[in-house]
Amino acid sequence: MNVAITKGIKITVTALFRSDLTQLKKNLYFFNYSIKIENLSHNRVQLISRYWRIVDSLAPTRIIEGEGVIGEQPVLEPGETHTYTSGCDLSSSLGFMEGYYNFSTINDEGNKTVDFKVDVPRFSLEYGGKLN
Repeated sequence: MNVAITKGIKITVTALFRSDLTQLKKNLYFFNYSIKIENLSHNRVQLISRYWRIVDSLAPTRIIEGEGVIGEQPVLEPGETHTYTSGCDLSSSLGFMEGYYNFSTINDEGNKTVDFKVDVPRFSLEYGGKLN
């Protein structure tokens, strides 16, 4: 598990190799990652967008940017959490992902007031069969 806290937002990441989706003969390795977002702050916040840097040991680095996460822009009250699972493929057995989310603070009137970046800790994507 990898954890980072930025401005009262805690991000916890776990990654899992998916042998059922991986095709070793085609050099296609598939991974799932689950992310738990916890609002430890005293503010109501909304996740607006994401930025991912995906590093594959045998391929060019990919940059992924877009609105929300898996089609959602969750609003989190103080103390609330949001969890989701997504996936990533690599052309090698070793890589990692890292990035950040852009959040907005929402005031009592429902207006977005402050934008800030929340770091997602780097997490490894590794095929265990190669680590002997």
